[in-house]
Amino acid sequence: MEQILLHLIGDYITQTNWMATEKTKRSFAAAAHAFIYSLPFLLLTTSPIALAVICGTHYLIDRYRLARYMVFAKNWITEPHLKWADCSTTGYPSATPPWLSFWLLIIADNTLHLSINYAAIRWL
Repeated sequence: MEQILLHLIGDYITQTNWMATEKTKRSFAAAAHAFIYSLPFLLLTTSPIALAVICGTHYLIDRYRLARYMVFAKNWITEPHLKWADCSTTGYPSATPPWLSFWLLIIADNTLHLSINYAAIRWL
């Protein structure tokens, strides 16, 4: 439970508008967000490796919007006719209702962050 709360604090409470709007365009904004995001996790671990994994993967996932690739790959397994050009915004085909593809991508992104954070805290 603590890990989920720290994730929510780091990803939503401490993220400024500048970070949210610029992190996919500018590496510095993504790095600033990832660093600030990682600070609350000092309450759960003092492992420098775990904190580096949490910070580094958060940077990569957010800067390059990696969750959309994961979503596309998952969808492509059952629908191999899908083309990236039609799915590149969220990983879902453009025929998917925008509200649905947006929220499913947010959930996938959070699940990716939480899974990595759990593994880093548990095993590093």
